[in-house]
Amino acid sequence: MARTRTYLDYNASAPLLSTARDAMIAALDVAANPSSVHAEGRAARRLIENARRDVAALVNAKAEHVVFTSGATEAASMLLTADWRMGRGTVRMSRLHVSEADHPCILNGGHFPAALVMRIGVDANGIADLAQLSAALAAHDKGEGLPLVAIHAANNETGVIQPIDRIAEIVKAAGGILVVDAVQAVGRIPIDMSAGCADYLILSSHKIGGPKGVGAIVAAADLMMPKPLITGGGQEKGHRGGTENLAAIAGFGAAARQALAGLAGIAAVGHRRDGIEAIVKTLVPNAEIFGTGAPRLANTTFFAIPGIKAETAQIAFDLAGVALSAGSACSSGKVGPSHVLKAMGFGDSLGALRVSIGHATGAEDIELFRIALAGIASRRADREKAA
Repeated sequence: MARTRTYLDYNASAPLLSTARDAMIAALDVAANPSSVHAEGRAARRLIENARRDVAALVNAKAEHVVFTSGATEAASMLLTADWRMGRGTVRMSRLHVSEADHPCILNGGHFPAALVMRIGVDANGIADLAQLSAALAAHDKGEGLPLVAIHAANNETGVIQPIDRIAEIVKAAGGILVVDAVQAVGRIPIDMSAGCADYLILSSHKIGGPKGVGAIVAAADLMMPKPLITGGGQEKGHRGGTENLAAIAGFGAAARQALAGLAGIAAVGHRRDGIEAIVKTLVPNAEIFGTGAPRLANTTFFAIPGIKAETAQIAFDLAGVALSAGSACSSGKVGPSHVLKAMGFGDSLGALRVSIGHATGAEDIELFRIALAGIASRRADREKAA
């Protein structure tokens, strides 16, 4: 029987990989607490440490510098704070610098008062204004504390990739700390912590085919860490209290292994994305595809159909059997204007559709998208004729 639906919303949440599911099921049979010292507890601990090594390998970091959290939002909340520890002492971050196109969990500033969150503009492709960032950091009064910069490696809506290496150089020269939201980037572009691309990374399991409800902070070193949000029994070296979510962490580790291996085939994903964009341009010649003037993730396209609201088009696609997004999925189900497009200079009323795919996306999926878009374009043309 021919398929009637396709899932093209990987940036919201990638389908659970079979390897991750198998790892989770196996972990569910390990009944012990990972903090217990008996043989059963040590078996549970081994699963967590194996996953820690796999997550570290995905970004070429040290396993001991990985701290598991309940997800990227918790990781961001923990990192975006003025209060940090260095050994037995404390370090203060006096200001937070973010880009106007960042994910809401970064853009909202975490625990910083709004007056201390400095927003950096972006260009028409969504690339951060590095001159503005440099000037803001140069004006920073280090006597008040260190500047903290948080920015996404790749945008969740457009897929545009930031020049993280250059940003890291600017932040380092200013004596600041750099937090990189790598949630969308890992498994889609190489990330190498050993090359100095960030002081801290934020990762999320379910964006790479692992389970929901688990993420990680990855640090370049263990000299300095933010004060923990959750204290308790000293788990995660005291950085995040509470008994670890063993099954989810095991699934995360399995997904990280597969994501690392999958980097070799990411060019093929890009070819399929390009095919989708060719369909859009053929069926809707005046469609606008955003971010094409900058490097983008191979799996993401973000486009607007003139004359059709994004939420209307999204519903039409869904009724036609195609699951895609109208921007970020992290707005409690609300569909509205994209703050990313507004930051890029496209106004505050424009909405767009995001198609995000993965290694499992094939010709049949793309054909279902083509059929759905053809129907939408045909009805749009009929309305224009009748007007």
